[in-house]
Amino acid sequence: MSCHEPIKRARSRTALALSALAAVLLCLIPWSGTAVAHGSVVDPASRNYGCWLRWGSDFQNPAMAQEDPMCWQAWQDNPNAMWNWNGLYRNGSAGDFQAVVPDGQLCSGGRTEGGRYNSLDTVGAWKTTNVADDFTLKLYDQASHGADYFHVYVTRQGFDPTTQPLTWDDLQLVTTTGRYGPSQNYSIDVSTSGLSGRHVVYTIWQASHMDQTYFLCSDVDFG
Repeated sequence: MSCHEPIKRARSRTALALSALAAVLLCLIPWSGTAVAHGSVVDPASRNYGCWLRWGSDFQNPAMAQEDPMCWQAWQDNPNAMWNWNGLYRNGSAGDFQAVVPDGQLCSGGRTEGGRYNSLDTVGAWKTTNVADDFTLKLYDQASHGADYFHVYVTRQGFDPTTQPLTWDDLQLVTTTGRYGPSQNYSIDVSTSGLSGRHVVYTIWQASHMDQTYFLCSDVDFG
């Protein structure tokens, strides 16, 4: 063995580690106007955006299993679902959303992107955001796609997201918007009545640049 081989191997390991670190850091940069950038609901946080926000800098911490078990199972299933929190979309739905997103698969966009987001359909006690009857939904559009419209649904009173898979029949449409011009930040006023406890806010964002649709689950508590 050459005396230089251990040094070469050490340099190779160092290069691989630096490459992995660079990939992680790139995921933390809020790109603007790039081809790979998309977006998500950031308040109340979508499931995978919330998991990235809480644990992105500490995603291997075993304490997550006890403190945030739904995020733990999501990180274990596919960490890319969180690193790519902005990519939960389908192309070519042609507005027929129930045909391409079956019951029980609403939070993964019908198991889009090769199943990357399947863990988001897992039934359980996801962390919630406290909201009032009237609240403002905020969406971050990294690529400034714009929107043909947003549909915002809230689960019906009596639906229990900790024990029941989400279906279309569980949703009630509370807000439909018109077009939004290209921007990075959108605010949508949502009004509800008679809701209490845990619910899922389901946002459909129809982007304007092409037939690209985002399907986003946010867990809330009408305290």
